Amino acid sequence: MTRFLGRLGGWCARHGRIVLALWVVAAGALMGGSLVFGSPVSNDVTIPGTDAQRAHDLMKTGFGPGYGSGGTVQLLLYSADGPLIDERRKRAVEDALDRLRAMPHVVRVDGPFRRGGISSNLQIGLIGIRMRGHDGGKLAEITSALSKAADPARAAGIEVVAAGSASPADKELKTGPSEIIGVACALLVLVFAFGTLVAAMVPIFTALVSVASGLGVIGLLGHVMDVPKQAGIMATMIGLGVGIDYALFLLSRHRRLLADGVPVVESVRRTVASSGGAVVFAGGTVIIALSALMLGGFPLLRTLGWITGISVVAAVLTSITLVPALLGLLGHRVNALKVPFLRGGGSSGTGWAGLGSWVARRPWRVLAASVLVLAAVAAPALALKLGPLDNGYGAQGSESRRAYELMATGFGPGANGPLIVVAELPSRVADQGDPVVDQVVREVEHVDGVAHVATPEVNTSGRSVLLQVVTDYAPSDARAAGVVAEIRAVSLPGVGVHVGGEVAALTDAGDRMAERTPLVIAVVVVLSALLLLLAFRAPIVAVKAAVMNLISLGAAFGTLALVFSTGLGSRLVGMDPPVSSSYVQTLFFSVPIESYVPLMLFAVLFGLSMDYEVFLLTAVRQAYQRHGDNARAVAEGLGSTGRVITSAALIMVAVFVAFIAYPDPMVKTFGVGLAAAIAVDATLIRGFLVPATMVLLGRLNWWCPRWLDRLLPNLSVEGEEDEHDAAPEPERQLVGA
Repeated sequence: MTRFLGRLGGWCARHGRIVLALWVVAAGALMGGSLVFGSPVSNDVTIPGTDAQRAHDLMKTGFGPGYGSGGTVQLLLYSADGPLIDERRKRAVEDALDRLRAMPHVVRVDGPFRRGGISSNLQIGLIGIRMRGHDGGKLAEITSALSKAADPARAAGIEVVAAGSASPADKELKTGPSEIIGVACALLVLVFAFGTLVAAMVPIFTALVSVASGLGVIGLLGHVMDVPKQAGIMATMIGLGVGIDYALFLLSRHRRLLADGVPVVESVRRTVASSGGAVVFAGGTVIIALSALMLGGFPLLRTLGWITGISVVAAVLTSITLVPALLGLLGHRVNALKVPFLRGGGSSGTGWAGLGSWVARRPWRVLAASVLVLAAVAAPALALKLGPLDNGYGAQGSESRRAYELMATGFGPGANGPLIVVAELPSRVADQGDPVVDQVVREVEHVDGVAHVATPEVNTSGRSVLLQVVTDYAPSDARAAGVVAEIRAVSLPGVGVHVGGEVAALTDAGDRMAERTPLVIAVVVVLSALLLLLAFRAPIVAVKAAVMNLISLGAAFGTLALVFSTGLGSRLVGMDPPVSSSYVQTLFFSVPIESYVPLMLFAVLFGLSMDYEVFLLTAVRQAYQRHGDNARAVAEGLGSTGRVITSAALIMVAVFVAFIAYPDPMVKTFGVGLAAAIAVDATLIRGFLVPATMVLLGRLNWWCPRWLDRLLPNLSVEGEEDEHDAAPEPERQLVGA
């Protein structure tokens, strides 16, 4: 593989203008196409085989508009100056209802002046709008138009707010200032790392081209398949991080070779042949980890995993083609525009080498101390609180948060996430007054936690009855899931009771993922270990690397629990407490973490952590193969990679921390978890734990049974081509620096 990558890198360096033009045209065409033709997104949360899915399927069969393939939009009305039934206000509301009934695709409008449509104080009302034949991908635009149609009510002094039925994690996520902040922070780190503006701009430009290409592909894929709304933001986060990091690794190697007097094209060839192989293997581990989400049993998560992997593929491709092209075009000008007082990449890494030597002299003590610190960081993970996020955790002042609070005040917290109960009947019934229907209603009403059961609806076949059930609990309250279980436990002769709706679907999703999590973890760990085994032909190193990555995951989950589950940092990351909270609750209020987030974080972090493992191990192996002294090899490997890995980690952390400012709670949880894990991984784990264990293992690090050695294909991550080529001295100076 190294020979192929070397030839590819050399060709790109010699034909830089062609490669650069092709990438710019490709990125522009893909992004332009997604902008011109649109980037359809979906929030298909179907979970085959679950009770909530069965209820949803039954909803489609003859229950009229607004169920199944239709849609429902709700508008909240609030009159601060008096009751809605005041003659002037009532007339204005009725004018708004007439305008709503005339809107396209609207087939039924239920006004507030009905049973259950107005609060007990007569100041909060609810308009229900049922639709059919509309474009589900444009629900936000349709809702905005419907809200605008209610302007007659606003003219009468009534507040009109559109209620979103989805959770904050379901909202369409659009790019914004977080990406700009992340790129700016990364540029600052690169300037300090390299000391020149030109060198700092190479990884930034490469990453932007990579992200643009990936987002363009993802946007166009939305026309032929369901693309989750979260895909764009996740691809941007991961694509920026790995795109800048991979280019950084290559650029650092290239500049050191140039400093040793190697000609430009030859330096690029060697760089791509060596560090390019590490990039390919590192990217492969990220893609493997994301692809394993296909086993999670949740279609949304499965699609989100492999689509996010597109950004990683783009990052790898730009790193081994566009970066060499830019380096070939720039030549020695890559070191132009030096920043005063910054030495940049010219340091020899003696500080990190000194740390490696210090660890090598006391491995047992370093190992014990590292384990204790990491255990303390991971311990809070035991308190991790999983659950659905409702609009009560949205940004203070947002329309969805305001609608949530009005709904809870006027109709109870459970009205923000009603349950849809569909009962299959043993025989056909004529109408909702049938004794069997009455019996179903009574049984559901007697379930603890049920606040209200709406008038039942019987489908056209007379074989199913639908009940809208409001519980005493908000959708994010764990007790709401208990009510779901109690209703499902209702037993009547010949009647099958199924519960759907947001709360039931998220409960089933959590149960399904909890069931599949061990399988996903096992597959990711085994496949990643196998990839490392192919790369290094060292089974102990491969297994140890997988274990080290699991440790960094513990740090991520511990940090998430501290910030969100215990509430110690929820306000620091911009989460707003409920309006009704006490003073103490506003200081420390817990926020549930969506049930799919830990599994997604596991896949992403396992892959990203493996990047640093690959780069450190390749440097240690090169040094060990040169002189055979294990402790010295560990020190030299840490010395030659410490500065680069630290810079790469700082960039990753900067990018992920920038996304914490994003208003969406789901993005905040990912930002906190990813930043914490990368910071711990690049410092405690790669700086202390990994070197200590490698020193203690000695020659066992690179031991491989002869039978296994014969079976493994002859692959190389880094450096084999250079070992057979002329001028080996610069390589010795580079690795041993």
